[in-house]
Amino acid sequence: MENYTFNSFVLQMEGINVTKDLLYTIFFLLLTFYIVTMILNVGFLILTVIDKNLHQPMYLLFCNLTVSDIVGSSQIFPRMLSDLLKPPSERLIGYYECVIQAFVNQWFSSTSHTVLMVMAFDRYVAICYSLRYSAIMNNSMVMKLSLSAWAVPLIFVVVLIGLSVRLNRCRTLVSNPYCDNASLFKLSCDSVVINNIYGLFYTAVLLGSSVGCILLTYGKIVVVCFTSKNKSLNRKAFKTCSTHLVVYLIMFFSGFTAIALHRFPQYSDYRKITSLLFFVVPGSLNSIIYGVQSKEVRSFLSKIFISNRNK
Repeated sequence: MENYTFNSFVLQMEGINVTKDLLYTIFFLLLTFYIVTMILNVGFLILTVIDKNLHQPMYLLFCNLTVSDIVGSSQIFPRMLSDLLKPPSERLIGYYECVIQAFVNQWFSSTSHTVLMVMAFDRYVAICYSLRYSAIMNNSMVMKLSLSAWAVPLIFVVVLIGLSVRLNRCRTLVSNPYCDNASLFKLSCDSVVINNIYGLFYTAVLLGSSVGCILLTYGKIVVVCFTSKNKSLNRKAFKTCSTHLVVYLIMFFSGFTAIALHRFPQYSDYRKITSLLFFVVPGSLNSIIYGVQSKEVRSFLSKIFISNRNK
């Protein structure tokens, strides 16, 4: 029979359950992914600041994604790595700390979608209105798009977490490697019908808007490319849009799989893995993908390499 502890302010993290033989292998693997993610994303931010050639809307908007990856990973991995080295009974977290982690996790995960949506709009303007691109995507527009990408998810997430915080808690085990909204309302023995309805609405709006924006902008880009005889424009469209699309698909499938598996408790181990992949895979690959395709980034790094070699 399940033991209930009502409204406890001390919770136990289930974390990742691994055998002693694999413990340190998994620990150093996750630590390596975290360090690589931090180096790549912080490096891209610094590079964007110091290289004036990267002061373009595409890269400035992408910096929002790097910030999201940095904060999203930092509020999960350090604590999770610490818990990994502790026995399950000592993996404790305060309730309000768990709420804050869930809030930040949901907000920054959602922002990844909205940032990629505004980046899709940027690519649409660059390809379909190339002659007016500088006038449309000025500093004011970039600032407005960036603020919108952060503010809109914030409103939805405040309501989402608020609905979970209002519930009475009768359990203390967080059945996840980190706190998220689903983990919070699963602590309750109250009815969570409203939470499930709003959660599905929130997910449908976020993913529907995200997919719809990508399909609409890329559909118009494809039409312009097919009707245009400008080979230079078509090459530019393929280069920049394919990069953005790869980043979007990686983020979309990683996030969607983790959300879907929350509905199937029998696959909890797979859910834990996929929820970590949402932070590990996009966070470590985004900067690499954009850095490799960017002529400006390659040129800057080449100058540094050549200057160091000549010393």
